[in-house]
Order: sequence, then C-alpha cells, then structure tokens
Amino acid sequence: MKQIMTRRDFIRGTTFAVLGTVAAAGSSQDSSVRAKKSRVILIRHPEALDESSQFNEPVIQQMLDEAVMKLLDQGDPVAAFRLLVKPDDIVGIKSNVWSYLPTPPQVEKAIKRRLIDAGVKEGNIGIDDHTVRTNPIFVKSTALINARPVRTHYLAGMSGCIKNYIMFGESQPAYHPDNCAALGSLFNLPQVKGKTRLNVLCALTPQYHGLGPHNFSRRYVWNYKGLIVGQDPVAVDTIGLRLIMAKRGKELGPGRELPPVPKHIQIADTKYGIGTSDPQKIELIKLGWAEEVMI
Repeated sequence: MKQIMTRRDFIRGTTFAVLGTVAAAGSSQDSSVRAKKSRVILIRHPEALDESSQFNEPVIQQMLDEAVMKLLDQGDPVAAFRLLVKPDDIVGIKSNVWSYLPTPPQVEKAIKRRLIDAGVKEGNIGIDDHTVRTNPIFVKSTALINARPVRTHYLAGMSGCIKNYIMFGESQPAYHPDNCAALGSLFNLPQVKGKTRLNVLCALTPQYHGLGPHNFSRRYVWNYKGLIVGQDPVAVDTIGLRLIMAKRGKELGPGRELPPVPKHIQIADTKYGIGTSDPQKIELIKLGWAEEVMI
C-alpha cells in the first residue's frame, strides 16, 4: 500500500528539522567535516530597499559580491565568479517573471555585471524565464545561473530555486501532481543537467502566505532584505523554507508553519540526488544585518 506523506508527517519528519539547528559560521567542527557540507550564504542589508521599498542596486550588488566571495572563499568578487564560469561559457540566467513578485532587475544586472567582469562575452549571456526551452542562449548554454524570489505556492508549498526550472519542462502541468513532487527531476533534463553554477534565492521581499495559483497580497510580503546564495539548489531551498516557516509561525500562529506540504525539496535530495535537504549537512553562514533574521 502506497504511503502518503501528510502535513503532520512532514512536520514530524526529517525535513522539519529546518526549524532546528543548522550548522552556522564559526562552529567548532573540524574543517574536514565542514568541507562535506553544502554551504549556503544568507546575507542581509538594511539598505537593500529604500524607504519607499524600492530596490537599491549598488547595495544589492554588494550583497551578491559578498555572498559569492564567502561561498567560494575568495577575497574578490571577480575572482569568485571566475571559479563559476569560464570566458568561453554561454550563460543563461534563469529568472522569474511572475508579475506580482518577479526576480528584481537589480539582481539580474548584478549577476550579469559580474559574469562580464569574469570574462564572459555579453552576447553569450541571456536572461529569460518562459522561453528558455527555445531561447538560443539557453539552448546552447554551457552554464546556468538560477535566480528567483522565494514565496509560498498553493501546490508545491514553496516556490524556490528548484521550482524555478519548471519552464525547462516540456509540460509544466506534468510536474503538478502530488504537490509537485517531481520538480527535482528538472535538474536532470539534458538542457539543464550539470550546468547550474549558482543559485540565488531572493529573500528581499518574500511572500509567506497565499491561496490559489496566482494569489498575491502585500499583506503577506515583508521587507526581509536578504539573499540566500549557494551552489546546491536543494540546500538553498531548505534554508528558504526555514525562513518561510519561521515567518508563518510568527504571523499566523502555531500549527500554520507550513503551506501545502513542500515535499519536493526533500524528494529532490532523496530520489533525484541533486542536493541535500538534511540540515545536518548544510553549513549556513549568515552575513550582514542581523535584526529579525529569524533563522
């Protein structure tokens, strides 16, 4: 008999440990142990948005630079990006154009700027969402950068870096059954497999609650002013989920930490093998503004 994962099972299970301890910077663990972990950088800045909630491009560039430098243990952002891409790479920046909460253009520009600085020709860089399957840059791409905002989703539970690749699928509805459990398989598609160099989960203005496929309300969006950055999309999404759950618990109350069960994150690890969802195997490093960091 097929076992069904319920909300209660999920909360009590392994993945719910994202609400518990995740290895942080400055721990006393042996470096050989830390080296085996998926490193994720959470960086925040109080001026990432101005008083009118407009994105501050120079600050966002600084945040991205600091995050990637720390991620790759480099002292210069260009040197760090040169570890991610080569001058002859063709790079697709997989963005997200959902009208209510798109990938901020300031984030797209920050990524593109550093790719060019690292030696990639501007003509070999593309930014796209809905037409990635036919976009010539993405068809010929040798490297991908994955960048999108974090928000809840009525089927998957959370829209993060894993779900951002759904447009690479021949049929998007084909990934909807069972709370979008098969989203991790997208990273094994021929157009994608082995190409993702960086995942940038935008937590500048996350959405922590919504009902229905296109539900949006400013009431459930907050100025967190953060970026979650890593090379492992599953680890990045695990941290993003931890943030969403913490905010939901605070604002909506105990027992409402989860939207629909976001099982696809754990399954991306255990079935599709594209990263780790185990908090004990994630090294979370927090940089910058610590006020109400929540995780």
